[in-house]
Amino acid sequence: MSSKGDKILHDEDDGTIEDIKIVPTADLPTRLANSVAYGPGGIRGVIQSPFVFGAAFLASLGGFSFGYDQGVISIINVMPQFHNVFPRAASGFGKGFMTGMLEFGAFIGCFFMPWMADKISRKKALAVVVIIFNIGAILQTAAVNYEMLVLGRTVGGIGVGTLALGAPLYISEISPPNLRGTLLVLESISICAGVVVSFYITYGTRHLDGEIAFRLPLGLQMVSATIVGVGILFFPYSPRWLALVGRTEDTLRNLSRMRRLPPDDSRVLTEYQGIIAEAQFQKTVLERRHPGKQGFKLEVLTWLDLFSPKTWRRTAVGCGILLFQQFSGVNAFIYYAPTLFQSLGQSEEMSLTMSGIFNVLQLVAVGVCFFIIDRVGRRPLAIFGGVGGAVSWGIMAIQYASSYGS
Repeated sequence: MSSKGDKILHDEDDGTIEDIKIVPTADLPTRLANSVAYGPGGIRGVIQSPFVFGAAFLASLGGFSFGYDQGVISIINVMPQFHNVFPRAASGFGKGFMTGMLEFGAFIGCFFMPWMADKISRKKALAVVVIIFNIGAILQTAAVNYEMLVLGRTVGGIGVGTLALGAPLYISEISPPNLRGTLLVLESISICAGVVVSFYITYGTRHLDGEIAFRLPLGLQMVSATIVGVGILFFPYSPRWLALVGRTEDTLRNLSRMRRLPPDDSRVLTEYQGIIAEAQFQKTVLERRHPGKQGFKLEVLTWLDLFSPKTWRRTAVGCGILLFQQFSGVNAFIYYAPTLFQSLGQSEEMSLTMSGIFNVLQLVAVGVCFFIIDRVGRRPLAIFGGVGGAVSWGIMAIQYASSYGS
């Protein structure tokens, strides 16, 4: 690669990461600039890249499963049919514990996906995780007692946690530079769509007599997950993963297939060379930082690298944005919106209507991002969303002030 791509230089006297530098050849900056010239961004670019869009859309259905599992419980939590079978779920603690175990399982699942994705590939990892998710869904649907229901929520949470992490990883690695932002929004769209679809399915089934009212929507969550698990096997491996495991010829072949261009196209070759150089650089860094380490030990050490003195700031920024987005309590509102609105004096029908409107507005907002993210930029949208969220939660807190003591 030194004749066509990047050269890896290092000082043998010092093992710090800063001593490993990428030194570009003379024409590399021009070729790197050309690598983003596959076509326009946004919707026009998506229309011109149907194969990549199809793969990204399919992977994003993992997010749909996550959203479905979140949204399905909100109306079930206020169903008399559900409380007749699981009376412990009617209490404040029982309801919160059962609901929250999905998030706990998702937290656990996040730690499995990086190792699995590197070991067996991104797409096979998604297929395996679907099996775990469906086991959780079966346990929830067939639950005969509260303990089995909680176990199902936990196992399902492990599945959705890994799905929610694996899908954007796969999407980002197969997307061309000009479409990466737009296609990654598909994950968020799918999550919100899952919430909306599950909410209105449950809104309809609540009128059914008996246990079918809640068991049917719980069972339907397996549909989208199964589509992901089976369908993803027919799409290509991530080029970056192929490069990491040394399958360089397959890397170029898959890249050519996804870009719908011949393997000798200059743009494909430039992107290919960049992927190979990055993979080699990553291996060199790991070998120098952790010589002789493999398997589980290496996995743990790479996690610890995130908190080293030279990288903790990046880790803090990356994790902090998502942490505070979740800490805003939006998931809790999805789960308990009907309960909250009823406690504010709304009728059962009005509380469900308002909850549905809230979910639909989330979907509309993220849909707007799909159309404008590459034109407006990530940072302005994040700032606007943060300020808008703060104002909205502030208004709700004021409205709810009279009930703080209850």
